[in-house]
Amino acid sequence: MKKIEAIIRKTRFEDVKEALLEADIEWFSYYDVRGIGKSREGRIYRGVVYDTSSIERTLVSIVVRDQNAEKTVTAILKAAQTGEIGDGRIFVIPIADAIRIRTGERGDIALYIAEQEK
Repeated sequence: MKKIEAIIRKTRFEDVKEALLEADIEWFSYYDVRGIGKSREGRIYRGVVYDTSSIERTLVSIVVRDQNAEKTVTAILKAAQTGEIGDGRIFVIPIADAIRIRTGERGDIALYIAEQEK
């Protein structure tokens, strides 16, 4: 199993969500996050200087089976990429185990409903 975390532009979230659903990735979490990027500039609006080094992004977190990891990464890449600085990052992290609390099932089967696999 792999955990895929993608930090993407907030404006690209709907595109990424649709791409994941098309790739049959139907369960994921997302969070609004803030971070520091390469750009360090102040913007002036109505005479007030605002620090724009803190960037608002969306963090998408998904745990998938090993065989679904590459198609998940590809879906995110295609949907989130604009070609501009600040498109974000994708991290792929190995997961040792998963446990479904309701049934106690462990491993890959804990990620999905068993009836769907028949």
